[in-house]
Amino acid sequence: MEEENRPAAVESRSDEARALDASPRQTKKKKKKKKKKKKKKKGTKAAESADEGLPKKKKKKKGTKAAESADEGLPKKKKKSPRAPFVIGGVEVLPGERRLVNLQLTRLYTSGDVVIPVHVIHGRRPGPRLFVSAAVHGDEINGVEAIRRLLKLRLLDGLRGTLVAIPVVNVHGFLAMSRYTPDRRDLNRSFPGLAKGSLAGRVAKAFMSEVVANCTHGIDLHTGSNHRTNLPHVRANLADPATRQLAEAFRAPVLIDAKVRDGSLRQAALECGIPMLLFEGGEALRFDRVVTQAAVGGVLGVMASLGMVTSRRSQAPEPFVATSTRWIRAPESGLLISDLEVGAAVSAGQELGFVSDPYGLRTTPVLAGKAGIVIGRVKLPLVNEGDALFHVAHLDDVDGAEVAIQEYEGDLGPIEPSEFGEPQD
Repeated sequence: MEEENRPAAVESRSDEARALDASPRQTKKKKKKKKKKKKKKKGTKAAESADEGLPKKKKKKKGTKAAESADEGLPKKKKKSPRAPFVIGGVEVLPGERRLVNLQLTRLYTSGDVVIPVHVIHGRRPGPRLFVSAAVHGDEINGVEAIRRLLKLRLLDGLRGTLVAIPVVNVHGFLAMSRYTPDRRDLNRSFPGLAKGSLAGRVAKAFMSEVVANCTHGIDLHTGSNHRTNLPHVRANLADPATRQLAEAFRAPVLIDAKVRDGSLRQAALECGIPMLLFEGGEALRFDRVVTQAAVGGVLGVMASLGMVTSRRSQAPEPFVATSTRWIRAPESGLLISDLEVGAAVSAGQELGFVSDPYGLRTTPVLAGKAGIVIGRVKLPLVNEGDALFHVAHLDDVDGAEVAIQEYEGDLGPIEPSEFGEPQD
């Protein structure tokens, strides 16, 4: 029995031995497999960290191809392009920006630069481009104060279009308190100017190239000259409908249907197809409150008519239009004695004053030729024979015009915030 069982025991031992012999091999294989798995995991982590900086691929949603194919036949929506900047003197003024740009002109003989300061307010919304200029004659400074007040108004922050304000055009004359440029030329008879011409011609050319050429409308502010004062009024080519619209919007009580003068800024602008007004009021080298407020209100009225701002003022009365004017001149040399003020109505043959010698021995009356409204007069009482004394505008309704002028001057005051506002979309 024992011998028969031996082989079984041997076999069982051999099985156990085999199992023991196999177990270390299997453990080695398992260890190798575990190492491989760890390496794979490390590789995937490295790959994941390397892929973190790369954009992840988006899974395509079902139905996108059908939607894309359906949209192919529809017109594509165009993106609204932002408003272009306003460029002047090589400087870009962005939409919604207010900027002071100095236009380089020339140099003084002291080596200092001469520049024309230009204030640009470029609205965020498109619209007309209006220039407002003053001191084309260097001693006519009322317009300078008017533009200063205009630029301080907050409503311009929401402006539609572009306002280009030039308080001092004739810088040389302004510095010298003179009407003329240093070469004794009248700048307002030098337009459109020449780049290689006289000093006045070069200033005119620069102004036309940089300011007028970049604008659609214009207003030029003036005063009386050579010891004369003017009633606030507007001169314009009223035969042109666009210009007449601006003139009536200015709300001056008197409009002069005036022909353009050769070499004037108004003539040069009109030849470029730009409607333009010329405002007159006050006297040289003096500020006048009534005239300044008339200028500011008038400019805002024009801007409102162009849609650059909104106006809440009541409708202006119909202005009185003069088709002709005439200067009444001194019959003798001497002292002018007269209490007549601008805005007064005169009748044909009326005595407007008289000229006397310093001793009172001889007097000569000054008579009106035709009925009209006095729109200008000399302030200096020392006159020579032939000097211009009174400027009379000839109207159909002289008495009505006189009343309208008195009401106009009485109503003038500082611009109230309730009168004007920002334009609505």
